[in-house]
Amino acid sequence: MTKSVKARLALIPAALAATAGSAYAAVPANVQTALDDLSADALTVAGIVLAAVVAVYAFKFIRKGL
Repeated sequence: MTKSVKARLALIPAALAATAGSAYAAVPANVQTALDDLSADALTVAGIVLAAVVAVYAFKFIRKGL
């Protein structure tokens, strides 16, 4: 590679780091409440799915043993 190509490639991460900033905006209270409710619902569904997977594996294990 030539020096100019290496220099251009080195500028890409530097430009991304310089332009990538965090933008924080005020979130309305009702949106925050909806997100909290969604998080709680998602945890409930994940727990049910995990319990179902464990039950299926337990059932397979028991059938294999008999």
